[in-house]
Amino acid sequence: MWSYDFVEGRTHEGRKFHILSIIDEASRECLALPVARRLRSEDVLAALAELFVTRGPPAHIRSDNGPEFIATAVQQWLAKVGVKTLFITPGSPWENGYCESFNGSNRPKMRQDRI
Repeated sequence: MWSYDFVEGRTHEGRKFHILSIIDEASRECLALPVARRLRSEDVLAALAELFVTRGPPAHIRSDNGPEFIATAVQQWLAKVGVKTLFITPGSPWENGYCESFNGSNRPKMRQDRI
C-alpha cells in the first residue's frame, strides 16, 4: 500500500511551489518528493512510472480526491498496470494518516526575516 498527497509551500519571494510526496505505508519510507511550481496529472504519472519500474507497482494506492489523482488519465493508467485506488472521504485527512503525518513533519517551514 502506497499513499500520495500534495504539500504547498512558498519561496522567500512568496511564490508558490508544490511537493508530491509518495509514501510506502508498510515501511513508512518516502519514495519520491517531486517539486515544481505546478504539478499536474502528467507529473503524477511520470513520478509513479519511474517508481513502478524501479520498485514494482503496489497493490493499492491511497489519496484524497484531488484533481491530479482522480484524473481519467491517472485512473486508466493505474487500472492498466493493476493498481487499485483507495480514495479517502472528503474532509477526512486522518484516513491518509501516513502521508499526512509525513507531510506535517516535512512541511516547508517559512521564515520571516525581521529588519
